Amino acid sequence: MELYSGYINKLIEQFEKLPGVGSKSAQRLALHVINMPLEHVERFAEIMVEARKNIHYCKECCTLTDNEICPVCANQSRDHSTIMVVENIKDLAAYEKTNKYNGVYHVLHGAISPMLGIGPNDIRLKELIKRLEGNIQEVIIATNSSLEGETTAMYISKLIKPAGVKVTRIASGVPVGGDLECIDEMTLLRALEGRVEL
Repeated sequence: MELYSGYINKLIEQFEKLPGVGSKSAQRLALHVINMPLEHVERFAEIMVEARKNIHYCKECCTLTDNEICPVCANQSRDHSTIMVVENIKDLAAYEKTNKYNGVYHVLHGAISPMLGIGPNDIRLKELIKRLEGNIQEVIIATNSSLEGETTAMYISKLIKPAGVKVTRIASGVPVGGDLECIDEMTLLRALEGRVEL
């Protein structure tokens, strides 16, 4: 016997499709939405649709933005000669929280993983290489310290070194197998400050 009627079940099913949302959380969210004033639900739905239509990749660093370039790349007071390469947008956000890094970023949207069928052409490496045509002094590789992150770091290092650009890797302090988005700001800051040349 079903506990809820059709529309409630449909709403719960949609919430269950979101990452990290289990059946209990989906039920709680669905019931919360149902109890919200209609105008709030309409505005919430409208913003989701507008965001999906208007958000795209920054033409420089490949993070998400609703402008041609993101606020970090547009900020002329930042050091555009230093690029920190991260796996995903959450990693970029984690480093921005330290308020100590003044360069720009490049978001790969993944890491090389032959076991999962993800090769160099499946992540944003071509865009990174194109950026090296400018006045780039250093590329900091801040991929996760997982097997995939290390593989990606070594691949990028071998790709960039012939161009004469300094390549560094974030230092220890980030635990092996740990994801950057889950690490506190102080640990991230120590890893950034203690980076080593590859």
